[in-house]
Amino acid sequence: MKSVYFDHAATTPVDRRVLERMLPFFCEVYGNPSEIHKQGREARAAVDAARAQVAAAIGAGAKEIVFTAGGTEADNLALFGYLQRFEPGHFIIGATEHPAVMEAARALNRLGWAVDFIPVDEFGTIDLDGYEKAFRDDTRLASVMFANNVVGTIQPVAELARIAHEKGAVFHTDAVQAVGSVPVDVQALGVDMLTISGHKLYGPKGIGALYAKRGTRLTPIIHGGGHERRLRSGTENVPGIVGMGAALEIAVAEMPETKPRLERMRDRMAAAVLDSVPDVKYLGHPTERLPGNVSFTVRYIEGESMLLQLDTHGYMVSSGSACASGSLEPSHVILALGLGAEEAHGSLRVSLGRENTDEEIDGFVEVFPPIVEKLRQMSPLYVKG
Repeated sequence: MKSVYFDHAATTPVDRRVLERMLPFFCEVYGNPSEIHKQGREARAAVDAARAQVAAAIGAGAKEIVFTAGGTEADNLALFGYLQRFEPGHFIIGATEHPAVMEAARALNRLGWAVDFIPVDEFGTIDLDGYEKAFRDDTRLASVMFANNVVGTIQPVAELARIAHEKGAVFHTDAVQAVGSVPVDVQALGVDMLTISGHKLYGPKGIGALYAKRGTRLTPIIHGGGHERRLRSGTENVPGIVGMGAALEIAVAEMPETKPRLERMRDRMAAAVLDSVPDVKYLGHPTERLPGNVSFTVRYIEGESMLLQLDTHGYMVSSGSACASGSLEPSHVILALGLGAEEAHGSLRVSLGRENTDEEIDGFVEVFPPIVEKLRQMSPLYVKG
């Protein structure tokens, strides 16, 4: 039985071209970039080249890129690194943020910061009127993710940044799901900070970056030897940095072909599921969404049951009811759309990647309806007809 990976929003395989560029930096060019001997200089040159690749991919300057150990650290550096410069005041985040921002916000709240969680509409789009009205005289920062990891909705980031600046605040966006999948230009968007993660775009795990616009003052949250312009201490993960730079360069170069192909497959899968399975709701914005995201909720059954049944047929997907490690709680994202806990528990996320094929979608659409019917027959909530 062939295994089909449909969980690219969780992580992606490392592109073999990326791996080839990384390999020399494990055993051959293994120097510490802080040293001035030959090994150190070669490692430093590789880090600088990758920094330039990441910057070019999002329209930034190389000195505006800070490498981190992943998207979560970059989000924390953005929120804590900016806000801890001030006496506790107020900041704003979206109600559907990734836990990396959501939990950082709650931690800041425990330290005395007031925070408003801005609601979204039924499609997961931020309430612009509520967002604008939430700003106060002491609002220092607003953070709204570029594209949602659960339902795929893309936010009006440029408009959100413009409003924040008019109100005297800086704007951060977690763009982990967006960068490498859709065009991202920090200059056109007007954002002050933006988060990237390597393993979401066919690069390695354990590497990320924060774009911090020139003039955005941050305080480090990790202290030590003063690496990354004293913003992120710790010897640089040279192979990871090289891999992230290569992965992003490849993703941007291939996006004109990859993006429309994934959009076509996404829409075809969504239409087939909605046509073949009754009592299914498509989640997220119908058009303003990530190219490979197909999220839906199936009434009367749980997402974990569907996930396990699909896994036995070789299809690896994700249940939207758990967006944190080991959690069985209904997704706060789906609840924020106005759905109940039962519907949230019945959610499923299929996230397509560039190696997926139309034949794999056909196979999924063939096995999925019988799985749903089987599980519904066992459900005490289901009354046919």
